[in-house]
Amino acid sequence: MARSTNTQFAVAVHVLTYLAGVAEGRPVSSEDLSGSTNVNPVYVRRVLGPLRDAGLVRSRPGVHGGWELAAAAEAVTLAQVWRVLQGTDPVLGLHGPDPACAVGRGVQKALTDLDRTVADAVATELERFTVRDILRQCAATPVTSRRT
Repeated sequence: MARSTNTQFAVAVHVLTYLAGVAEGRPVSSEDLSGSTNVNPVYVRRVLGPLRDAGLVRSRPGVHGGWELAAAAEAVTLAQVWRVLQGTDPVLGLHGPDPACAVGRGVQKALTDLDRTVADAVATELERFTVRDILRQCAATPVTSRRT
């Protein structure tokens, strides 16, 4: 099965869930979030920037600063996160066919229309879930080992 190379949504949901559960209202550094998500702190900040612009998280500068939720976990839907990070980028990995090819133009138009339909369907499904729902699922999952 093919894997998506864009992990921003998954990292964002991970970070938001961490902030809602583990952080318990205290600011968390990009480095701590990086350790939990197993990605570079720069990538964490790149993911959190648009979420901050959308009012879902806030950052505090300074030694005791970091990231925290700006909204209640039950108020943040996964559709909001998806829309912020996905924007109008294609979901299906569209390519650019030869503009002189009638088949290519037709396929491109059909796939572009289909891509919007798929993106809307994804957002509609994600609207059913909040960060709080993910946190509850995490709490229900048995822990076999803990990161130290």
